[in-house]
Amino acid sequence: MSADLQRLNQRLASAKPSATYRIIDRVAERRAQGARIISLCAGEPDFDTPEHVRQAAIQAIEEGHTRYTQVAGVRSLREAVADKFRRENGLDVTWQDTLICSGGKQVIYNALAATLNEGDEIIVPAPYWVSYPEMVELCGGQARIVICNAETGFKLTPAALAAAITDRTRWLILNSPSNPTGAVYSRVELEALAQVLLTNPQVLILADDIYEHLIFDEQTFVTLAQAEPRLMPRTLTMNGVSKAYAMTGWRIGFATGPRWLLHAMEKLQGQQTSGASSISQQAARAALAGPKDFIHQSRAVFQRRRDLMVSRLNQIPGLACEAPGGAFYAFACCAGLIGRTTAAGRTLRTDEDVALALLDEANVAVVQGSAFGLGPYIRIAYALDDASLHQACDAIGRFCQNLR
Repeated sequence: MSADLQRLNQRLASAKPSATYRIIDRVAERRAQGARIISLCAGEPDFDTPEHVRQAAIQAIEEGHTRYTQVAGVRSLREAVADKFRRENGLDVTWQDTLICSGGKQVIYNALAATLNEGDEIIVPAPYWVSYPEMVELCGGQARIVICNAETGFKLTPAALAAAITDRTRWLILNSPSNPTGAVYSRVELEALAQVLLTNPQVLILADDIYEHLIFDEQTFVTLAQAEPRLMPRTLTMNGVSKAYAMTGWRIGFATGPRWLLHAMEKLQGQQTSGASSISQQAARAALAGPKDFIHQSRAVFQRRRDLMVSRLNQIPGLACEAPGGAFYAFACCAGLIGRTTAAGRTLRTDEDVALALLDEANVAVVQGSAFGLGPYIRIAYALDDASLHQACDAIGRFCQNLR
C-alpha cells in the first residue's frame, strides 16, 4: 500500500491520542495477561445509573421512542434542560436556548468547529482536561496554554487572563470543578475574571460545568454567566448527565448560549451525527426532571473518598496532595519521586515514568499530570469502593518505600 494512499489530514496526524485512554488500553493489556490491576485512571463514577432513569429508558423503548429525533434534541428534554439552567444556575433561558448533543465532548467540539478559523487562539488554563488542546488544534485553532500552579490553587487569575488575551483570542475555556485538579472557582473569583472579560468583548467563553454537582465542603456552585449576567450573550454553558447521574455510557451532553452559536452548532451536528440517541434523551429527561436524592448521596460518598485518599497519599514518602474542592480526582505532586530508582531498576525521570512504573510494578493505574499540562503530578481518580482505594494506597506506599 502506497504511503500516499495512507495520507491523513494534517491536523489529525499531529494530534496526540488521549493519555487517559492510552493508560486504559495498557490496563486492558495487562489484565489480559492475568495481572490484577486497580485502575484509578478513568473519569467515571462507579455507581449504577439511578433506577428511575433506567426505567424511563425501558419505557421509552416499549413506547416506541426509537426513531430519529430533531437534530437539536426532543423538545421535552430541551425544556427539562432549560428548567435545570433556570432552577440550578439562575440563567433566564427557554428551551429554544438549548442544544442536546451526543455527550459533553460533542458540545465542546461542535462549538469550536463552528467558530474557529486558522490562527484563532483559545485560552486554555493548565492543568486542563486532556482533550481541550487537541480539539482546538483539530478545529484549526491554536491553544494558548496558561499555567496555573499550586500557588494559585490551580486556578486562572485575572492578571494571567489579561496577559494571555491578544487580538487573535477567540475563546476562553473555563472548567469548574476542574479535571484533573478538582479546583472550584468561587463567585468572587469568577467576578474578578469577568471584569477582564468585560473589557475584551471579542472573547467567547466556554464554561464546562460537567462536575457541577460534585462539589464538597458545603461550597456553593456558581457558573460564570450566573456570576456576571452581562457575559451571557457570549457564553456557552455546557453540562451533561454523565457525572452527576452516573450516565457516562448514555452519551448525553447539553448546553445553553447565544442562539447564533447554537444554530451554527446544530447545523454542524446535522451533517455530523444528527440527533442524540432517542432512548438516551428520554432517560436524560427523567434524570433532570426526577428526584435528586442520588446526587446528594453520591456527593457524600465522593467527599468521604476524597478525605480518605488525601489522608493516605500525604502519608506516602515523596507524594503531596492538596484536598480538591470538587470532582473525583486527587492531583498529587510526585516531585519527591523524580530521580529515584524503582525496585525493578527503572529510573523515574518524569511523572510519566512514575505512572508507568506504578502500573508495571505496583499494579495501580494512574495518569501522569504532564498529560494535563502540568508536571510532576499524577492524577488519581477515586471513583472506586473504599476497599479498592485502600489496596491501591497500600500498593503505592510499598512502591515508594522501595525506591532507591
